[in-house]
Amino acid sequence: MALKYKDIEHLFCVRSNRRVRLKDHKPGWKGDGYLRDLAKDDLKTGAQEYLQQNLDALADAQERLYASGRHSLLIVLQAMDTAGKDGIIKHVMSGINPQGCQVFGFKRPSDEDLAHNFLWRYTKCLPERGHIGIFNRSYYEEVLVVRVHDEILERQRLPPGKRNGAFWDARYDDINALERHLTRNGTVVLKFFLHISKGEQKKRLLDRLDDPSKHWKFSVADLAERACWKSYQEAFEKMLNQTSTKWAPWWVIPADNQWVSRALVATVVTRTVEGLGLKMPTVDAQQQRDLAKAKRQLLGER
Repeated sequence: MALKYKDIEHLFCVRSNRRVRLKDHKPGWKGDGYLRDLAKDDLKTGAQEYLQQNLDALADAQERLYASGRHSLLIVLQAMDTAGKDGIIKHVMSGINPQGCQVFGFKRPSDEDLAHNFLWRYTKCLPERGHIGIFNRSYYEEVLVVRVHDEILERQRLPPGKRNGAFWDARYDDINALERHLTRNGTVVLKFFLHISKGEQKKRLLDRLDDPSKHWKFSVADLAERACWKSYQEAFEKMLNQTSTKWAPWWVIPADNQWVSRALVATVVTRTVEGLGLKMPTVDAQQQRDLAKAKRQLLGER
């Protein structure tokens, strides 16, 4: 397979000194010029095989992460509806130990949430050392849906003041500061924006309407959010430009082809955990003597 990690990094990682324009990123990317081997064969089958290779490596890397207990990994997934966040979680995390992984989805904030600062309910769910935490939507909703829908902001009981560009810049600064704090203390932050086209979203929404087994996934609210497509794209673009930092860069993942997006995310997650260089814990001389004694005791049992 021609695709390498350095290719993925070059194509999809947003550098802090590089201006992002979403129109320059192709939601329907299928490995143009990189997935040559897959292009000759079946794309889905090839991507599945590539995904499985990474999942095997990820399971091993996660075991070392869990055993060492010094680092944690926070995976942030942001996207428009139907972009495949749930599929990413299901397929990319399918091979790891669930004991060391937690998934959180954030819905409408409660009265208790609204009584605190806008980051409070998210920080309560941050992964502990040795664990992987996945945010299916995250504190970035506070500069996305809240920015698109002014009425939500009014429910947050904020002190009086202008809700202008400076207000949103301050929110970006707060988020960047939080992620800087996390990385300094051993939490690796991986942020994925699943970039779906408006045409592909329409197709997936229609699939849900046509398939009775998927009716539970459909909400009339999805159409209301779709009507704000342009506003969301502008909000996503601002988010990427303001919060892709050296310590927590964004990855813009093409999401029109689900198997390609899953393979890309799996590669990034796997290489990131492997890049920590973690090893299984070792025991000192006294612990080795204790283990030998325990073994002799067990072997001596009748």
